[in-house]
Amino acid sequence: MRQTTFSELRSHAKQYFDLVEAGESVRVVRNGKPVADIVPVAPALPSWKRRSVQPIVIDGVSLSKLILDERESGL
Repeated sequence: MRQTTFSELRSHAKQYFDLVEAGESVRVVRNGKPVADIVPVAPALPSWKRRSVQPIVIDGVSLSKLILDERESGL
């Protein structure tokens, strides 16, 4: 993570935001204390990737477990 002062950020904002756009994070300090982290925005995921998957359950056992057990038994 790159670090810069508030004054330096104000003077060279374009260069720092170019770094952030390229994937690097920048920590801003004022009077020697961190005041902000500028981080790249995470790319938006398609809706089908955001949904949590729920296993199919039959009689209290997941279907995938039943299939794996069946494959191991050679049926």
